[in-house]
Amino acid sequence: MFLHLKNILTQDEIQAARALLGADAPWIDGRSSAGGQALAQKRNEQLAQDSAQSQQLRALVLTALQRDPLFFSAALPKKIFNPLFNRYSGDSNFYGAHVDGAVLRSKSPDQWVRSDISCTLFLAQPDEYEGGELRIQEAHSERHVKLPAGDLVLYPSSTVHQVAPVTSGARIASFFWIESMVRSTEQRLLLWNMDMHLLKLRSQVGEHDAAVVGLTGTYHNLLRMWADA
Repeated sequence: MFLHLKNILTQDEIQAARALLGADAPWIDGRSSAGGQALAQKRNEQLAQDSAQSQQLRALVLTALQRDPLFFSAALPKKIFNPLFNRYSGDSNFYGAHVDGAVLRSKSPDQWVRSDISCTLFLAQPDEYEGGELRIQEAHSERHVKLPAGDLVLYPSSTVHQVAPVTSGARIASFFWIESMVRSTEQRLLLWNMDMHLLKLRSQVGEHDAAVVGLTGTYHNLLRMWADA
């Protein structure tokens, strides 16, 4: 399931995040958090997790996610890995093809998180840097993603993906993983599609129409069957 969610952050939040990620931000070698497979493929910078800037930015991103109903419907989050922040520029400008680790240790809160869904929240505008597309391999093609600042992409953590070299400017983003209440990508996609059609149906016939009530019940019964809360 691939999904682009728009305007997760407001313009004020984007400006606040960019200020915290400015010249005084404590950037470190991104390989400090890489697993064995990714270590040789990863060349970027990452904001130090124990910094004051990182703590403020984590709170900003998590608050934004919690208020977005489409994010909840798409991800059905059980756990969210504490958001991290990276920068691609200069010699630290790419992340080669890799698959994200299956189970990751989140520092805040201190917990293990199974990576069902990978997320990238863009913090730089597309015209601020050249290259830097998130490239996600699909069955018979490769999807290239480069979104406006404040927009979020969600995709299965099981996919092979990479960040193409940034040839000028700086690509800045937040990234994190989600352990979903519904582990199966196919089941989450069915629930998402049903929820989106229900939204359209409600707008046409109202909340209390018999078909809306019945289909809403079916949605929740499927969620009850599949969810591990």
